[in-house]
Amino acid sequence: MKPSSNRMMTRIKAMYFYIHRKGTVTTKELVEEFGTTQRTVQRDLHILSYNGLVESPARGTWTTTTKKVKKTS
Repeated sequence: MKPSSNRMMTRIKAMYFYIHRKGTVTTKELVEEFGTTQRTVQRDLHILSYNGLVESPARGTWTTTTKKVKKTS
């Protein structure tokens, strides 16, 4: 796997676990926490959403779904 792909997957996993731990977060909070652009956060959230791992109960807020996830490194 390319280093950039590895970084992206690591960031997406970290983002998922951050949302899971906090309950509900805003897009802005994710931008600040992960030090990336809003567009990058939106792309990552789209991947998580497409895979059924997060959902947006209201515009700009995100929470995890009840889909089971294996917590491996």
